[in-house]
Amino acid sequence: MWQGYGLSKTLGVEGFPNGEAFRLGNTVPNVNFARVFIRQTFGFGGEQEAIEDDQLHLAGKQDVSRLTLTLGRMSVKDIFDNNAYANDPRAQFMNWALMANEAWDYPADALGYMTGFAAELNQPHWTLRYGFFQMPRVSNGTVLDQHFLDAWGMVTEFERRFMLGEHPGTVRLLAFLNHAHMGSYAVTLENPSLDMDITKTREYRFKYGFGLNLEQEIFKNIGVFSRLGWSDGQNEAWVFSDVDRTATAGLSVKGEFWHRPEDTFGLAGVFNGLSRIHQEFFEAGGTGILAGDGALNYGWEKILEAYYDFKIWETIHTTLDYQFIADPAFNRDRGPVSVFAARLHWEF
Repeated sequence: MWQGYGLSKTLGVEGFPNGEAFRLGNTVPNVNFARVFIRQTFGFGGEQEAIEDDQLHLAGKQDVSRLTLTLGRMSVKDIFDNNAYANDPRAQFMNWALMANEAWDYPADALGYMTGFAAELNQPHWTLRYGFFQMPRVSNGTVLDQHFLDAWGMVTEFERRFMLGEHPGTVRLLAFLNHAHMGSYAVTLENPSLDMDITKTREYRFKYGFGLNLEQEIFKNIGVFSRLGWSDGQNEAWVFSDVDRTATAGLSVKGEFWHRPEDTFGLAGVFNGLSRIHQEFFEAGGTGILAGDGALNYGWEKILEAYYDFKIWETIHTTLDYQFIADPAFNRDRGPVSVFAARLHWEF
């Protein structure tokens, strides 16, 4: 059940400061089935590993070499583009650009969930993933496009795990290809009679891009991470954000150094940018999912986030968070702005 709006009705900044805020708000409580799926794992024998109990997995032992199939409604982020240090806005960094690769227009409705299929082939040192998902009928929408052969999003990810000395690390390479009823930035700019209404140029078009996701423990209880993302940026932003280029990097430190082993301090930076044609579209007065006010003085959006998460009791944690945002929504004439937040998290 959900209700309410993000800061400024979830508009005006691409690296939005609250990962729990949806792109569409509601004044009264609304009910949504976030996840309804079936999952089957086929073990290939050999060495086994323990699987911890969580919201999406049942505790037990599984073969390390296995094939896992998931079918139903889920968050694509449940399976793809994960990171040990920057992934969960309920316990780690809160900014959208630090919980996911913002250049990846990942299949989702306005609440962040989508129906589809995913396959994961796991081996001792690597995992290969593939997903095929539906798309919404309109940009930032909740109703699904029923033209199943024309509206879809595909993603492939290769994950390689390794050790540097005694410290674990992971690199993930991601590629995506979307096909949806998107408008074209170029066609909109070439036709002044459209009055910058990109919806009048919509037809089934492609969007593609790539991502790099790194995490590395450098000392015990200290880890670093980074994401890089690029999309072609030629057609309408459809499901996540307006970002075409992104680079993030950060640091996560557990509190064992100051005798608070369940506490975590995090510090990270974000750079978000646009393709050239996307920039021209906003400069001419176009609007997107989160940005566009008809007066763009283009600059890379830059964000710094710091948080401290501390354990109060057993399963109760609270967090203090600060974010500094320069040139929000790629506009040098906006901001800078400071965002302060507090978070209370209780698991039971």
